[in-house]
Amino acid sequence: MKLLDLLITAIALSMDAFAVSIGKGLSVKRLKASHCLITGAYFGGFQALMPLLGFLLASSFASYIQKFDHWIACVLLVLIGANMLREAFSKEEEQGNDSFSFRVMLPLAIATSIDALATGVTFAMMGVNIWIAIAITGLTTFVFSVAGVKIGNLFGSRYQSKAELVGGLILIAMGFKILVEHLLGKA
Repeated sequence: MKLLDLLITAIALSMDAFAVSIGKGLSVKRLKASHCLITGAYFGGFQALMPLLGFLLASSFASYIQKFDHWIACVLLVLIGANMLREAFSKEEEQGNDSFSFRVMLPLAIATSIDALATGVTFAMMGVNIWIAIAITGLTTFVFSVAGVKIGNLFGSRYQSKAELVGGLILIAMGFKILVEHLLGKA
């Protein structure tokens, strides 16, 4: 996986965190720099940690599934992307919570990074340098999360579903790109 592919994947993975960050920004009447930094640290940290965990888990059994790893990578990315699309079109409104406490931020960070766990499995199957991948993913998510809090506070909720929509489409496209590259490489 090339650096550009890793960056595109990181941007797509960060869209859930970006959308939730917009919601956090909406919930705050008086925005402080600490709100942005706390959100960025939680979301960026977990978006870096989860692919590492997925990578470590998959590395233990990667040799058994190398014959069909491209299919697994495609299916995982398409499912994650489809879930993001479903969330983008969902009519459910999430209630904003203006707390940035551990009790509030931890579940949000875990929920927005579950897809990164599956992506870590994909990284293992593709032989991606995990340290570069998690650095790019964590930093990208940090930046998007900080920006999301600020944007949410300034502009409101009109960008939340668009971010999830774009992220979902990107992940689906990356899944099919992996599959097509593998199939064309076999031809």
